[in-house]
Amino acid sequence: MDRIDAHQHFWQYNAERDTWITDEMAAIQRDFLPADLVSVFEENNVKACVAVQADQSEEETDFLLKLAEETSFIQGVVGWVDLMDPAVGQKLARFNNKSKLKGVRHIVQAETDPNFLLNPSFVNGIGVLSKLDLSYDILIKPHQLDATVKFVSRFGDKQRFVIDHLAKPFIAKQEREPWAAQMERLAKHENVYCKLSGMVTEASWHNWTVADFTFYIDHLLETFGPRRLMFGSDWPVCLVAAQYNEVVAIVDEHIRHLSIDEQALIWSKNATRFYKL
Repeated sequence: MDRIDAHQHFWQYNAERDTWITDEMAAIQRDFLPADLVSVFEENNVKACVAVQADQSEEETDFLLKLAEETSFIQGVVGWVDLMDPAVGQKLARFNNKSKLKGVRHIVQAETDPNFLLNPSFVNGIGVLSKLDLSYDILIKPHQLDATVKFVSRFGDKQRFVIDHLAKPFIAKQEREPWAAQMERLAKHENVYCKLSGMVTEASWHNWTVADFTFYIDHLLETFGPRRLMFGSDWPVCLVAAQYNEVVAIVDEHIRHLSIDEQALIWSKNATRFYKL
């Protein structure tokens, strides 16, 4: 079955800039570019991908869009602009001719204020995305879920949202609550999707088993349903804990009981619809 990777990254490694890549993540302290994925995609039946920002700069957005222009399998880019800037509309206007810019992301998980998403300036910025029909990737940790529920409630069905990495539950500790209840509340909003991505790095990096992810994926299948879940590898970040084919295998193991049509939604069709690829 053909797949679309709805979440992966490219970068030219810079130790001063990329301080989040710590020494325990030495495996990814190097450049990762489209050429590195050609054979990996062939081996895993991945036909296209969405490249997501990792650095909060417009320079990186330009970098990703240039890669997308040069690489046919990069069908979408989720970039970064300063959504708190009153002139965010003007900042986005310069990308008007970049058809592969599909959405925006901010690294909210790194913000110290658990209610960061509710900042009026940020909410205003999301309103600009709505007008431009751009999606927003929500990158948070569990302690920010309560604010996220309030946040998405402010936009009705006008804005497309997707939760990255399941909102990073504590898989290594097998903690279920309050994550499960909060995700159930989020799932009630039909315009909110969730990526089955970033799981191995929330598990025990060197000792995880496929069963470690069962509760979390099953809960999302029950709450979001196959129509609002999408596969993402989180490559190359995943490489600190698993190879690409292992990440694919985790999702495959947990959705193979679904119908072929439902599996196709998760593997590719939801990403195509959500990001308008």
